Amino acid sequence: MDSTAAVLTESDVVRPAAGGPGRLLLVDDEENILRSLRRVLRRGDWQIETATNGEQGLAVFERFDPSVVISDFRMPGMNGVDFLAKVKVLAPRTQRIMLTGQADQLAIEEAINRSEVFRFISKPWNDAQLVLMVKSAFEQHQLVSDNHRLQDLTQEQNRELRQLNADLEVRVQQRTLMLSRAKREWEVTFDTIDSPLAVIDRDNLTMRRANRAAARVSNTPIESLALKPKCYQFLFHRDRPCESCPLGDEAKSVELQHAGRTYVVQSFPMEDERVGVCSYRDVTDERAMTRRLVESEKMSAIGNLAGGVAHEINNPLGGILAFSQLMKRDQGRTSADLESLSLIEESALRCKRIVESLLKFSRRSKAEDRRLSDLSKCVEDATMLFRAQAKKYPKVYVDMTLGTGLPEVYGDPAQLGQVVLNLLQNALQALPGGEGHISVETGFEDAHVFFRVADDGVGISTENLSRIFEPHFTTKPPGEGTGLGLAIAYRIVEDHGGHFMVASTLGKGSRFTVMIPVQPGGEQS
Repeated sequence: MDSTAAVLTESDVVRPAAGGPGRLLLVDDEENILRSLRRVLRRGDWQIETATNGEQGLAVFERFDPSVVISDFRMPGMNGVDFLAKVKVLAPRTQRIMLTGQADQLAIEEAINRSEVFRFISKPWNDAQLVLMVKSAFEQHQLVSDNHRLQDLTQEQNRELRQLNADLEVRVQQRTLMLSRAKREWEVTFDTIDSPLAVIDRDNLTMRRANRAAARVSNTPIESLALKPKCYQFLFHRDRPCESCPLGDEAKSVELQHAGRTYVVQSFPMEDERVGVCSYRDVTDERAMTRRLVESEKMSAIGNLAGGVAHEINNPLGGILAFSQLMKRDQGRTSADLESLSLIEESALRCKRIVESLLKFSRRSKAEDRRLSDLSKCVEDATMLFRAQAKKYPKVYVDMTLGTGLPEVYGDPAQLGQVVLNLLQNALQALPGGEGHISVETGFEDAHVFFRVADDGVGISTENLSRIFEPHFTTKPPGEGTGLGLAIAYRIVEDHGGHFMVASTLGKGSRFTVMIPVQPGGEQS
């Protein structure tokens, strides 16, 4: 024994397995050795039995059925090698450890060959190493037991697999008949799909197949496919390929203009053949409707804010009037006058900033409005307008944390401000009884500039969380929501190449994060 052994840590102490504590048998002809072993190994919380010779050890082994056996090498009568060899015959999975007080090479070789011992322990031993060795033996016993169990399970599964293979052969015959029927059903389905679809050779752009919707849109008879026309000839009546052809080795989506209509063309290459499946979706009416919805939602938000903005403007105007009257009463410009003038200037600038922000937000968005801009400034302007509306809720606290030195993003500040306002208004409506906290922050993460709106309101249920961006989906009472706000916000963010991240817990609140990508070099994509 090593009386100076290191103190065992929590990870060194072995806990009993789920089925109960492990069983350990100690065999040595010296009682003091057995007591020392028991004292050290008691830390492992194992069930321990002892024996003073090999014959007694075998009797205890058959009764106790231990997982690990530690035996001294030199014992009167049956030595440790003979004893562990018998243990191996009785229970091959039991882990066997030899305890020896001298370096007897022949004894070690004999123990390895006959008893196949797991480890050797030399006297005197180190307590910590002894515990770790026994712990390793129990783990090895568990591993061997699991391997045997898995082997039995594998054999049973193999028998089941052979039966399944026999059943599969019968099913294959049935499925072959079904596939021939499904082929016809697929052809009928392909032709009945309302959106134009086409199967095109990726190498020479030859049409292989098109559904009747494609023939109807292109005003070309479906029978003309027998002449193997080019896709741009059949669909768009052009004499050269489209400049932004989406066909390639990867799935791709592009927009094409034809006869005053806008089509979103998505290509899906087939790996087994050099063909691609293209779908054509006419989004002309959808884009026009989206623009109208964006403007409608914007004007609705401005109407809700008008009362709060007027109230915000009246306060600084009142200050201007009050200090103007003070200046008229005094003959000279005293220090009080200068202070009053500073307050007048501050109030006037505040009014000017509110009015400019409101006009900037309400201005109709155009394509040329997109530019490199500071997202923090956009969020700050939108939050300032929202605070004017929130003043009628004295128990609502709005905290704003803006990141500094953020990269500029390419986009329409007015549209992004509309997204911020929509999220803030939703957060306000989520606060029960008009009381709680709303936080707004901006930052930079993973090549994206983000803004985040969080509240400690009622939260969103799991079943509704996947539907919050659906148009016309709302849980608000009639008259308080159109169900279009988040749908429009999602479209705006998507048009800017960004995406939403939403986290919500019922009764604890929600957190909406909008990630806008930073263009390399700040250039337009």
